[in-house]
Order: sequence, then structure tokens, then C-alpha cells
Amino acid sequence: MSGAPTTPDELAVALATATGIADVGGLSRLTGGASRETWSFTAGGSRRILQRQRFGSPRDMHVEIAVLNAAYAGGVPVPKVLASSLDLHLEPQDNPLGGQFMVVEAVEGETIARKILRDDTFVTARNELPAQMGDALGRLHRVDATGITGLDDVDQIEQYKELLRDSGQHHPAFELAFQWLEANRPPAHEKCLVHGDFRLGNLIVNETGLQAVLDWELAHLGDPVEDLGWLCVRAWRFGSLQPVAGVGSYGQLLDAYGQATGNNVSEHSLRWWEVLGTVKWGLMCISQAAYHLNHLSRSHELAAIGRRVCENEYDALLAIRELKSLEVN
Repeated sequence: MSGAPTTPDELAVALATATGIADVGGLSRLTGGASRETWSFTAGGSRRILQRQRFGSPRDMHVEIAVLNAAYAGGVPVPKVLASSLDLHLEPQDNPLGGQFMVVEAVEGETIARKILRDDTFVTARNELPAQMGDALGRLHRVDATGITGLDDVDQIEQYKELLRDSGQHHPAFELAFQWLEANRPPAHEKCLVHGDFRLGNLIVNETGLQAVLDWELAHLGDPVEDLGWLCVRAWRFGSLQPVAGVGSYGQLLDAYGQATGNNVSEHSLRWWEVLGTVKWGLMCISQAAYHLNHLSRSHELAAIGRRVCENEYDALLAIRELKSLEVN
């Protein structure tokens, strides 16, 4: 993105040039992930969001844009893409913004899990969320993804076993978990488009419930129950005793998902994917901490996340013990 606009004034001109959006104003930089910049601005009397891929990021933002367009068309609650470098067919040398980008409508609400789970404002939302999340995932898993190129499609166990091997670290708890996962793998469901990180923190919620699903960077092809299991990982309950995102029961989620898809997913299959999700998150914590420890990115946040590895080891073994207990009874 060499020579790309960096100041709000430069970015406003580049955005208007690239998209034809008039009266761009109020550009304000928001917090964002490692792979993109996020800006808020106004145009035509409404607030909009600009995301621009960072220089050097290996992610192809155009895959995410195509996924968002398909999800929106399928009735999934997502921000509508209003303009993008994909839809405008801009070549890098002709792109005034200097990199892949998209402009989406702004959706009002809260994303901070602690507030959603505890504040009185969200009492009604907490009651509605299990069914709303099940319905949203059901709609997503019915989306036709055949026209989307660039989606990863890998075996989850093999991918994360390789990640553990590459870490050069010994984690007996994860190795035992992998043995259990391989010995108890449920029948596979037909592959579909999955979100890959569907949980509180990536959902916009207001006082009535779910408004939009965010952060589609990890979308890929996979077993639909992967999304359901990830939603139930203990880390994403944020201290709540309720297994589904801290707001509901397995039964509530599965009932809503079944109504949306006509498919009956067993609780055992859901909880198998929950165990795998717990192991995955633990290994992601190892990887993120390694960026700091190997001096690739000096960050207190990355350093601190390494302490969560042992939490996920405990959570994975606890979940396996609970499932074994259910089998005995």
C-alpha cells in the first residue's frame, strides 16, 4: 500500500474517487485487527464503515467480501456491502485507496461480551439470543458457496495436530484430547460455508437481540457443526454457567438450528466439536504468544494470551470427562 492515503482528508478524497460516494465526512479511525484498518465515516446522512486491508497482510479480503455478499443474499444478519474493490473490479495500480477495501453499512449495537452478559439493557436480548444464533447459523449453512473462490477446505484435526507439532512444545493434555477426538469422531455432515469464529465479541447485539454477524476473515468450507461447537467453547462463555455463548442451553441452540435447517444435530456431535474448538483455541493461543516470544511482534496482549493455553488444556479435559460420564449414565 505504498503511497496509499493515510490522513482522514487524503482518505476521504480517495474514497470518493474510488466509489463515487459523495460528501464523505467525519472519518474516524477505529480499533481493528492485524489484517485491516477500520474507519467510521458519514455520507448521505448515514454512518458507514470502511475496512481496508493492511499492507503485507496475507489474507485476500476479496474472499471475505464475496462471503458477505452471499451471506446477505441468504438472509444472514450481516452488514450490507455498499461498495468494494471486488465489485468495482479495481486493479491495484488503479485503486486510489492503495489496497483491497469494502464499505459496509453501520449497524448499531454492542459487541463487548461482558456488557451483553451482565448489563440490564440486554436482559431481553439474552433470552432471545440462543434461538437467534441458531437461526442465523442455519441460514448461513444453507448459503450456496459454489461461486466463492479461495475458501479453505482442510481437515480440522490434521491442521491443528500439525500446528502443535510445529510449535515444538509438548502439551500432553492436547495430545490426549486429539486421541479422544480421533477415536470418537461423529459422522460427518455435508460440507458448507462456515463462519469459523461465530461467538460473542463477533456479534452486534442490541436490547432486542442479534443484529449482525461480524469478522468473516476465517470463513471456510467445513462441517456445519463446527460453528455450533465453537459457539459453546467454555472460553466464549465469559464466566457464565450457560454452555451456549453464556446465554443458553445446548437444547435451545439445537432446536433453533433444527427449525432453521430441518436437520437434527445430536448433542454428542455438538459437544465433540466443542472439544475440538477448545483444543483449537488453545493452540491459537500458543501461536499468538509465539509472535511475541519470537520477537516477531512485541505485544503485551500477545504475551498475556499465552497464559490461556493451560485454561484450554483444563477445559478440554473437563469436557471430555463430562462426555464420558454421560456415556456411562
